[in-house]
Amino acid sequence: MIAHLSGLLLRKSTRSLVIDAGGIGYEVIVPLSTFYALPGEGERVDLHIYTHVREDALSLFGFHTRLEKDLFLMLIAVSGIGPKLAVNILSGIGPGELQEAMARGDALRLRSIPGVGKKTAERIALELKDRALKSLGDREISPVSMMDEQEKRLLDDALSALTNLGYQANSARKALEMVRRAQADITLEILIREALKKLA
Repeated sequence: MIAHLSGLLLRKSTRSLVIDAGGIGYEVIVPLSTFYALPGEGERVDLHIYTHVREDALSLFGFHTRLEKDLFLMLIAVSGIGPKLAVNILSGIGPGELQEAMARGDALRLRSIPGVGKKTAERIALELKDRALKSLGDREISPVSMMDEQEKRLLDDALSALTNLGYQANSARKALEMVRRAQADITLEILIREALKKLA
């Protein structure tokens, strides 16, 4: 089982890279968070590795930081999430923000990540909340991000309505968060109406 790789970076792309370690070129699939931290081709690189073994293939997944690998391992423990979807999730949100969203059980934020549907977001929020909270250690979640369950449900329903109207989930989520911060008392009707104004 390969857990770590050090060597020369022969080739890199947003999906994978090739590392020359001891004269052998290893292809490694990486999230965007790792890709942006890579050195130039021909330079030395060190990555945390997860080895995924199937009957018909052996795939290596690489991570720049231990946190990225830890979050990846948490994600693939959730039913219905394989390594490729876990990498896509890490590519769609920064590792620190993902960790906090998981610790808050924030299905709304998780759902805005490309490739993550409502049921998958809810499973992540439910199954990984405690593990993510524990992984934060002494670090506190930003109070601005904290929401009660009723508010989460309102935002989730509003996001669903906006995406059904054809708006992109990420844009709709940002508009809803702006409305939430600006309004003291919010209802579903206010959320949707004010978010539509911002999206216009």
